[in-house]
Amino acid sequence: MSVEPRVNDQIRAREVRLVGPEGEQVGIVPIERALQLAADVDLDLVEVAPMARPPVCKLMDFGKFKYESALKAREARRNQQQTIIKEMKLRPKIDQHDYETKKGHVVRFLKAGDKVKVTIMFRGREQSRPELGYRLLRRLEEEVSELGFVEAAPKQDGRNMIMVLAPNRATKAIVRGAKSDEDAPAEADEAVQPAAEG
Repeated sequence: MSVEPRVNDQIRAREVRLVGPEGEQVGIVPIERALQLAADVDLDLVEVAPMARPPVCKLMDFGKFKYESALKAREARRNQQQTIIKEMKLRPKIDQHDYETKKGHVVRFLKAGDKVKVTIMFRGREQSRPELGYRLLRRLEEEVSELGFVEAAPKQDGRNMIMVLAPNRATKAIVRGAKSDEDAPAEADEAVQPAAEG
């Protein structure tokens, strides 16, 4: 089915509800009269509501309308944010050094504006001690609270316990600001260096 609206001679209805170029209601008119009015003001007759009885048609510059629609669609696609979910896997009895390393990765992901799915993997008898995993997730949540918040609370999923962290709004704003700064020239860095030498 075509998404493109019918224009001028493509409109099949015998009569249409006509809307003027400024949005004013003209009324129900025969198609021949609507086409004549469009030709008189050098505009196109565009079917905007084909399912209405009679169909609603508007006088407009169709080329300009298509161009503006394409611009709006492109803008909407650009504003659509791609959400990336990173995953970090931990064990309930993780070594302190390993925990700090993994926490560092979580911090980096959140700073980059990505969501993080933290998975605690239980093996063997560990499955009978889910509170170990829960405590570990709560600790991680507290330690990264200035960068992110819990979007999905910890829950048991078979042998795993899963929690999802999302970056705070402030973190996202910093990320967006950093991306726009990357586009700017690096003159500010050069200005700082002579002061550091003295």
